[in-house]
Amino acid sequence: MEFAGLATGMEVVLKDGRDRLTRISLRELLTSGRAELIHDRSGPSSADEEGAVAVVLNRLTRDEQREVLERAGHVREMLTGFRSGSEDLARPGEPRPEYASDRPLMARYEAKAAELRVTERTVRRWARAFRQFGEAGLVATSRADGGLGNADPRWLEVAVEVLKEYAQESRPSVKVVLEEIEARVKARFEQAEVVVPARTTAYRWMQELERRHPTFRLSTQRNRDIADRPRGVFGKLRPTRPGEYVLMDTTRLDVFALDPVTLRWMQAELTVAMDWYTRCIIGLRVTPVSTKAIDAAAVLYQTYRPQPAPESWPREAAWPEHGIPCGVLVEAQAVHGPTTGVWGPKVAPETLIVDHGKIYLSAHLTSVCSRMGISVQPARLRTGRDKGPVERFFRTLREGLLQRLPGYKGPSIHSRGLNPEKDAFFFHHELEAIIREWIAVDYHRAPHEGLLDPYLPKVELSPAAMFEHGLARAGYIEVPRDPHLAFEFLDVTMRTVQPYGVEINGRRYNGGCLDNLRDMAGSGIDLDKRRLPFFADPDDVTRIHFRDHEREWHTLQWEHAPSLSMPLSEEALQFARRLAAREYTYPDDRLAVALLLKRWNLGLGTSLVERRMALRLSREQAALELPEPQADVVGSLPSVARLLSLPEQPAPAAIEVAQAQEPEPGDDDADGLEELEEELDFYATALKDVDDDE
Repeated sequence: MEFAGLATGMEVVLKDGRDRLTRISLRELLTSGRAELIHDRSGPSSADEEGAVAVVLNRLTRDEQREVLERAGHVREMLTGFRSGSEDLARPGEPRPEYASDRPLMARYEAKAAELRVTERTVRRWARAFRQFGEAGLVATSRADGGLGNADPRWLEVAVEVLKEYAQESRPSVKVVLEEIEARVKARFEQAEVVVPARTTAYRWMQELERRHPTFRLSTQRNRDIADRPRGVFGKLRPTRPGEYVLMDTTRLDVFALDPVTLRWMQAELTVAMDWYTRCIIGLRVTPVSTKAIDAAAVLYQTYRPQPAPESWPREAAWPEHGIPCGVLVEAQAVHGPTTGVWGPKVAPETLIVDHGKIYLSAHLTSVCSRMGISVQPARLRTGRDKGPVERFFRTLREGLLQRLPGYKGPSIHSRGLNPEKDAFFFHHELEAIIREWIAVDYHRAPHEGLLDPYLPKVELSPAAMFEHGLARAGYIEVPRDPHLAFEFLDVTMRTVQPYGVEINGRRYNGGCLDNLRDMAGSGIDLDKRRLPFFADPDDVTRIHFRDHEREWHTLQWEHAPSLSMPLSEEALQFARRLAAREYTYPDDRLAVALLLKRWNLGLGTSLVERRMALRLSREQAALELPEPQADVVGSLPSVARLLSLPEQPAPAAIEVAQAQEPEPGDDDADGLEELEEELDFYATALKDVDDDE
């Protein structure tokens, strides 16, 4: 269609090939997609290849902008006789005689070239660019194109390719990279002429490419993170309530701790669970040397059952019990006083976000999450930003607490002091208590930049305030109230019940609760139905736990448990067996444990593995505070305990008699008296049992 005329001030008439007329508004003609204007030269367009003046000038530094504006003043004076370009804004003494308007333009070009000490050709190029693009035309082509305007596109293509290949490698030097680029360019474009830049130019171009593809300036880890960034829009999980997403991660603390066995420094690792919505730390555990799956399960258990707050903490640091009606909360505070509460909020996790560590993808933790109805979402490999809030917490912990403690060693070897190991002062359990108190008193109460209510963007919220905000939005959190919930976080082993009890990894457990199940061993019932779940703590193999068909929990003791006065881990027992096998042909578990304890008492266990086992056994606080289910009553009888070498608590009168009859040092008959006393005790017990039977 072609233009036929104006109908009114706001409408036009168009005529098609058949001489049919159509009236259309001028606004629709200019903006509608049905019409297209041909040969429009009325003004700039978004399709223009040249960038906007503001964009080009803002790429420059302040000194470069000042230089361009000064050059534009010279060009305006050369063309009009005035620096401002207008007679109305003339400066004193303008126009100068050599730039008067009555002089020929070529004469003015020559005068300006002589004044600025440049060639006449350069001045003419400035004037031509200024008439076409304004001040932006006076910017050097290399600066307008990010400093790479004069570079050959083929050379740039190879340079970017080489820099990307070094994203996962160790940091190279600029010289090596330039040599590799030159060799690859010559091999790839051998038939074409590719201008290889001079050394100074190549170094300048590499500085510009460094901004786009960091390789030489930052750390190699930072370069890998930048190279692995997604090219599209960054996604983000947006939690809407407490417990919807829980982050778990483990880091090595930047502070040394003391080994209570050898009083030497040891590494420590911290495992935390963070609620993404509130940024509250809802579980933590400090472990020596390394972390195991039972530690991760213990941290997850703390999200349901936070540990009690010590009485020495201030009142505002203790959280009230959540998950129960508000009236009960008020009554509980009124009855028990201001110290009632726990150290952290109680949350029921729905989705657990972890990395690909073995402890988080182990059968132990995944089975716990399956029993508790928790969805496990592994983060992407080597993508720390997927767990950004908990990674940022580790930095806050280091800057806010750890660097003020003795034994601080810095975040890397480049920031380590001369000998921070000698300043190690706190034991592992003391370090955990300090971190727990700092979180409750300082971190949970300080405003957090990552916490924001869209309806109140100016209100500064702390993790504690955000938790209260989440309760107001989502209601009180319902958590399991089972008093035996801790058993669900133990490692599950499927075993059959034999006439002698249950055997797990060569250890036999027995108890009265198995009496009705022993007949299943030789029956014709399928093996899958005869295998029953038994719950074991890897840090204490002296007992396992079993839930019968009436949903009651029972504890089964290891046959050698009465001879031990301390827990024994699975790892320590396996090491003790290997240690005893070197000295004896047929050692039993009791002998193996005795040899292990003797080795540690003599200070022979100096390897890192042995020190870790000893540290885990010497912890004053267990990973899981297990309730006391129904125990075997027969095993606790004094006569049975004596026969099983279980130390019993004597009466005070018996202690005085024993002290009075204790032989003096150097008495040769001491050993004989002890043997005689053991025989008398044995016969006295046996005769007493016979009298009772009669």
